[in-house]
Amino acid sequence: MSTCPAGVDLGPLNTLALPGHAARYLRVTAAGQLAAADTGGRRFVLGSGSNLVLTGDFDGLVVHMAIPGRRLLHEDADAWYVGAGAGENWHDFVQWTLAQGWPGLENLSLIPGTVGAAPVQNIGAYGVELAEHFHSLTAWDFEKQAFFTVDRDSGRFAYRDSLFKQEGWHRDGRVAITAVVFRLPKAWRPVCGYADVAAELVAQGIASPAPRAIADAVIAVRRRKLPDPAAIPNAGSFFHNPVVERDVAEALKASHPGLPCYPQADGRVKLAAGWLIEQAGWKGKDLGPVGMYERQALVLVNRGGASGADVQRTMAAVQAAVREKFAVDLTPEPVFL
Repeated sequence: MSTCPAGVDLGPLNTLALPGHAARYLRVTAAGQLAAADTGGRRFVLGSGSNLVLTGDFDGLVVHMAIPGRRLLHEDADAWYVGAGAGENWHDFVQWTLAQGWPGLENLSLIPGTVGAAPVQNIGAYGVELAEHFHSLTAWDFEKQAFFTVDRDSGRFAYRDSLFKQEGWHRDGRVAITAVVFRLPKAWRPVCGYADVAAELVAQGIASPAPRAIADAVIAVRRRKLPDPAAIPNAGSFFHNPVVERDVAEALKASHPGLPCYPQADGRVKLAAGWLIEQAGWKGKDLGPVGMYERQALVLVNRGGASGADVQRTMAAVQAAVREKFAVDLTPEPVFL
């Protein structure tokens, strides 16, 4: 474990490039380190920092999950079962599965973050959620000092939600995911109904897309719409797409015919948060050093020198504008530390 009197600089470890220090820091490259290390007191489990808002210094221990590794565990007549360490870069892992001929995750290409963080958020994009291909994971419980497993049935997955968020484990640093297993069905079917991806495939003259073509289309769309954190610090989509009752969605659609609406299996309707933010006047608008990206209103960006307080101030202003215009509440996606 590395420590220093001034604390460990977390600025380079979060994609919003916000300032902050941790009193203690542990980089974990093997699961056994968790059982052997002194990790008492306050903790925060960190992946790539791509879904994090630093609000200042942290007086506890940051456990930085960097466990590598990816391999085919086994296969049966119906699927491949692929495992990966929690520290694997998510996008790199997806591209590797495609290169091996194991499709299913192509719609989730170019989502920032690590494999270990992906189940917590139940990441999703362009009609696919991680839960659809999740098999199981292994995690370490700091309080019980023991490893445990979670399968798909016990994961409590929902829209951008999971057991880990519902129990608050991601907030209090009680649990660290060490490895994840995915089930990738051999009976693959393309999911390319979202307008942006469909239009990209048409533009490329592809009528019957293979998995690699869908991945390339998703990557092209995301690169056009989303800023590279290395060039413009950001945390990706900053707000959840709100899910409302059907009658609420119908009333909003009647007043605002252009509102994108996506019916859900439970009868409710998901609204496009980026569209709401844009219509509320916040696309490309800044408040001090923080604003909403000019190409995609859902992305909050750090124009330079921002603090966590600057992010919170802009977030609150955007929420207030959307609430005033649409009577819809926006919930932020990132974790606040």
